[in-house]
Amino acid sequence: MVNLFNLLPTMIRPGDIPLELDLNFYRLVNDDLTELNNEALTAHYHAYGREEGRLASPAAHRRGFTALVDSKADILEIGPFTKPTIRGPKVQYFDVMNRSSLLERALLHNHPTKDCPEIHFVSPIGDLGVVNKNFDIVLSSHCVEHQPDLVNHLRNVERILRPGGRYLLLIPDKRYCFDALLPESSLAEIIEAHRERRRTHTWPKVHEHRALTTHNDSARHWAGDSSDPHAHLRQDREQAARKEYEDSQGNYIDVHAWQFTPESFRSIIKDLQAARLTNLSVERVYHTPHGSNEFGAIIRKSI
Repeated sequence: MVNLFNLLPTMIRPGDIPLELDLNFYRLVNDDLTELNNEALTAHYHAYGREEGRLASPAAHRRGFTALVDSKADILEIGPFTKPTIRGPKVQYFDVMNRSSLLERALLHNHPTKDCPEIHFVSPIGDLGVVNKNFDIVLSSHCVEHQPDLVNHLRNVERILRPGGRYLLLIPDKRYCFDALLPESSLAEIIEAHRERRRTHTWPKVHEHRALTTHNDSARHWAGDSSDPHAHLRQDREQAARKEYEDSQGNYIDVHAWQFTPESFRSIIKDLQAARLTNLSVERVYHTPHGSNEFGAIIRKSI
């Protein structure tokens, strides 16, 4: 399987967007399905393959998804920290700290430092309003779930995208990461956060992230074990979360605000568009591959 993942970029032509269910690819990478015709193959995927995490598109895995980015395009990556997802002469970066501060933080947490890029746009609260140019592609990896006001984030992405531009997102699937015990985020919660114009996370969000999350072993989640190994420390975790929140004095704390699955993310973007809260529309939402804790989505600005 590792060899297949390494081959995925060769199956992608930058600028072309593979289907969520590419029947020829699905048949090619699943030896037990080679004899099925297209109708039977489609039925198999929707009945079994999706929930089993079978690859159905070369873009469904991170290696293939990032190969979608056309190096000739103007690109903004949001939140690269010290290890950007995309590199190239036309890539610029946005983060909550400048390069020197990111390097200090990386050293503090034993994070790699050798690939840290220059940060072109900086906002301590992650406000894309500071970005003053337009791009063909915006990309983020494990970023959108941190946005206190998701609607405002999407509107800022829309503002800096050129007509027809795409926002490519790699998003944690809450079923297979430390968010597994938390409910999927609802449209009502997301709209409420926007109406409140949240710029930092509320106490309930800090509390659930610090005290109610579980382990982050994707293989265990796929095997059906999402039990919290630290459940016996719940009271201590809650007290620590309360202290952290009070000590922050209203400043930003880096936690997850939202929990998504591929289908819930698709639904929320469609509902936000229907409510005229965003003009970005769903182009693709690829399902989470087996063993992974993330899925890829593409939303697009109208031409």
